[in-house]
Amino acid sequence: MPKIIACCVLFLMIATQSFAVQATESPASEVSLKTMIGQMIMVGFRGEGATAARVILRDIKQHQIGGVILFEKDYLRPQAVRNIISKAQVCDLVDALQDISTIPLFIAIDQEGGLVSRFKPTHGFAGTPSAQKLGEKPVSETFAAGERTGAYLKDVGVNMDFAPVLDVNVNPESPVIGAIQRSFSSDPATVAKYAHAFAQGMGRYGIISGYKHFPGHGSSLSDSHKGLPDVTKTWSKKELLPYAELLGTEPLHVVMVGHLYHRKLDADTPTSLSYPVVTKMLREKLNYDGVIVTDDLQMRAITNQYSIDEAAVKAVQAGSDIVLVGNNMKYDPKIVSKLVTSLTWAVHNGDIPIERIRQSYDRIMKLKHDSGLLVDDVSKQ
Repeated sequence: MPKIIACCVLFLMIATQSFAVQATESPASEVSLKTMIGQMIMVGFRGEGATAARVILRDIKQHQIGGVILFEKDYLRPQAVRNIISKAQVCDLVDALQDISTIPLFIAIDQEGGLVSRFKPTHGFAGTPSAQKLGEKPVSETFAAGERTGAYLKDVGVNMDFAPVLDVNVNPESPVIGAIQRSFSSDPATVAKYAHAFAQGMGRYGIISGYKHFPGHGSSLSDSHKGLPDVTKTWSKKELLPYAELLGTEPLHVVMVGHLYHRKLDADTPTSLSYPVVTKMLREKLNYDGVIVTDDLQMRAITNQYSIDEAAVKAVQAGSDIVLVGNNMKYDPKIVSKLVTSLTWAVHNGDIPIERIRQSYDRIMKLKHDSGLLVDDVSKQ
């Protein structure tokens, strides 16, 4: 019993202890481990207003999470409203979320155009063509589509769009990319050109783009929502070319790592949880020092093999900065506390060095500062 008590006390000390970090404006500021870990979590939630969304409001206040992602549909309740009814309603919802947050939130969405559009004309939002349709037209039309998207995202308070897709259309029959027109082209240079145009259009309105799905989902033969696609025989290095072209250039962006399996890149681990892929390839070979986000850790490509807790720890060990859990394919009102606990214990146990947490926190805060979300200095949290 004394050992258990001592362990619990030590855990609480670690969770609340302040560590010196390089914050955006104040190098001498001190930020708690709890705050740093909270900023590394982005989750989906149920509720279209402050009352219905009371669980996420609690989590924002208690755990200082860094962001949320909005969905139109509730996967487990097809007839239910998730987060989106109308422009005015989304504005009110986002205001309620931001008002309770000490540090401004990333408010994210998947608004690619075409079939992958959470905001639809029925909600009062102007639609845009799919990436494939845009890729068949002059690039100026893709820039204009990015502008239109950026304008209405800004109007409702969304500041991050997990678009454009940088996947090369290697396999037009890919059920999750080519078959539903999510790729601009089968030519990597064209993908880079059009994706950059879309991102620039959104960037005019301060929207952070999400380049996905690293290292390339376009050759997959299956859907990572349903299982782990093996791209060992179909993937090629040309799928990295759009990333090599765009990473580190304007406009502001993050990179989302996809759930794929490539035996020659990492024989033991999905790409999204792989140190050789995330750190060695994306960070070191492509020299990317921006924010990295996992694809939804509830997708069956991950949950068929790992628990959410285990996946979150492995993602951070691999080099990702934000662990994304849509909380939609499975709904857990306690998901945030579980993620915070698992990551905190991983630091306590030495499985994740505190410096790894500091690095992610610094990248996240820099992006929030550079995007205009964070105006004042972050002092003691």
